[in-house]
Amino acid sequence: MKRTILAAFLTLLSLGTQAAEHAHWAYDGEASPEHWGQLSNDFSTCELGKNQSPINIDHAAKANHDKLKMSFKAGQQQVENNGHTIQVNVSEGNTLQVDGMTYVMQQFHFHTPSENMIKGKSFPLEGHFVYKSNTGQLAVLALLFEKGKTNTELEHVWKQMPEKVGEKEVLKKTVNVAKLLPKKFDYYRFSGSLTTPPCSEGVVWLVSNQYAKLSENELEKFQHVVHGHNNRPVQPLNGRVVIQ
Repeated sequence: MKRTILAAFLTLLSLGTQAAEHAHWAYDGEASPEHWGQLSNDFSTCELGKNQSPINIDHAAKANHDKLKMSFKAGQQQVENNGHTIQVNVSEGNTLQVDGMTYVMQQFHFHTPSENMIKGKSFPLEGHFVYKSNTGQLAVLALLFEKGKTNTELEHVWKQMPEKVGEKEVLKKTVNVAKLLPKKFDYYRFSGSLTTPPCSEGVVWLVSNQYAKLSENELEKFQHVVHGHNNRPVQPLNGRVVIQ
């Protein structure tokens, strides 16, 4: 009898987990950001969380913080269309050190228009470089893009950017992330969340105060693939302090 009850419980748990994994979410319509919290119990933080991302960075407290220690290692990169964005999966060796903790880059992806704003200003594109520590702590370095000349590093991705959802392809020419980022930059820092379901909190956010460039053609190509836009609106600060 106990085994039967346990088996039934595990089946229900499995079904619940599968439902959460397959809960459809989007950037418009009935599955848009304002509804994410109701789409699945696992997404409730999207609605109830108090430290959500992205934000509008209007005021920042000045602080003496260490320069970011970053290292980059050449390796295979894979571009994929996951149905929500264009994501580049990277091999190990790209690290970031914050507060003495080492994070390893997992992937980077893009949003249009930008998710974070600076003093109410939105940007055409935002890149998120997602890092994870060996304890599972996440850190995201955000890079904002302005319109300008063609970005030669982005082109390596854009030339092989899959238009069909689920398609993956190994990049013939990998992105030099060190060249994609500004040569010198400071950053805004705050505690936030994932900007997609399940909107988990406790993410270290670092937003570069120097911007990159991309061309109008590059922007239009990305917007075509993501069907217009793929950004979550800014969320309330709820008393959080942004440090610069």
